[in-house]
Amino acid sequence: MRFLFVLFVSALTFGQDSKNISLLDQWQNNNLEVNSTKVRYNECWGFVYDSQEYAILGSTEATHFFKLTDANKLIEVDSIKGKHVASTVIHRDFKTYKNYAYSVCDEGNSSLQIIDYSYLPDSVYLVNEIESNFKRAHNLFIDTVSGLLFVCGPMHSSMSIDTQYKLDVYSLTDPVNPSLIWSADPTSFPYVHDCYVRNNIGYLNCGDDGLRVYDFSNPSNPLFIQNLNIYQDQGYNHQGWLSPDGKTYIFGDETNGKRLKKCSVDANHNLQINSYFGTNSINNSVPHNIMITNELAFVSYYNEGLRIYDTRNTLPEEIAHYDTYSEENVFKMNGAWGVYSELPSQRILVSDRQNGLFLFDFDRTVFNAPSNGISSLFPNPVLKGENITIKLNVPNSTLNYSEIHNEIGQKLLTIDNSNFSYQVIEMNFSAGIYFVKINYSDYLGDENHEIHKFIIH
Repeated sequence: MRFLFVLFVSALTFGQDSKNISLLDQWQNNNLEVNSTKVRYNECWGFVYDSQEYAILGSTEATHFFKLTDANKLIEVDSIKGKHVASTVIHRDFKTYKNYAYSVCDEGNSSLQIIDYSYLPDSVYLVNEIESNFKRAHNLFIDTVSGLLFVCGPMHSSMSIDTQYKLDVYSLTDPVNPSLIWSADPTSFPYVHDCYVRNNIGYLNCGDDGLRVYDFSNPSNPLFIQNLNIYQDQGYNHQGWLSPDGKTYIFGDETNGKRLKKCSVDANHNLQINSYFGTNSINNSVPHNIMITNELAFVSYYNEGLRIYDTRNTLPEEIAHYDTYSEENVFKMNGAWGVYSELPSQRILVSDRQNGLFLFDFDRTVFNAPSNGISSLFPNPVLKGENITIKLNVPNSTLNYSEIHNEIGQKLLTIDNSNFSYQVIEMNFSAGIYFVKINYSDYLGDENHEIHKFIIH
């Protein structure tokens, strides 16, 4: 969804604080089991099947599947009840491979559920449920290139004894019946809380033991590459993501006040931290899950909601946010839990522990455009009937309104703005020379003006 003339701020009333993001839809079900802190939801994920975009959301009771319509609505099409259902369920995780979703739970006496979604948009079906090595598991990751399933923090059940393993690797040659290839030695290998694996190179988030990198080309005998176990702003190493070009890895520590870490990745897959960044760290905010492109980082930031950063500079700059959890609380781990930013439409999914599943619009093309000076106007010249974009390039600034004037100074149009640092305006004027006067507030709240000259052909 893109915006002409007055930038549209969603009529949905949820959310009190946003910038450069529009809320398209939000789903929640107040009939689901809930605990004393009103937590009903956990992770989210996205996928495409038969050219249609879908979302997955975890709850205290189930794994829920949603269709994302062309009208930007979240429509629940089906759900699979978890083996363990209780208000104490705070964590489910899932990933997709071929036409299957794999779902685990980290509470109770649970299982690996393998769900066939080839019947969508009508329904999904549970085609296998494996309990023996999946009494609990914290996270999953699938290297889709090698067809390997990585299970983080699995609990194996052997007779009446439960053994906490650190990391299991399965082959998905038969997607419905995963085959165990390797289990990390529980006596010598650190606990793996989460991981990211691509082309057999695994970045393992090991909690209090930091970050490790392994080569899983031979998954039955992985090769150690690096141990990043001491670094500035260290906390509980939680989760990270690798850029599509493989040159940047960003991770977060799930600890009050610890900032995100931006790392360069060399040809041998070694990491070097280059910068630290985040939102409201001074007040003990906590980042949770991260996905990145070559230019942007999308972060579900608990109480701070969804935060988006431009990572092209050495010190990434926050360029957009939406607070899904408007309440303030001493406890810093309410609110935004999961984020998914890889849908072809570029719509963004966010799951909030208390408030369910959110669907957002964020115009990435605006922030890939030129950023010279205090503000930019592009394209220039422009054809009649096409759009121009006006964008502020000053951090922590807000575009209040714009005025279009003709060559002799007559004001033709005023375009109000709210919670955006840019505007997209359709040019339906005759060919000629025009001026845009913009009014914006800087980081101090002071109002300022700038004027741009442009041509309509």
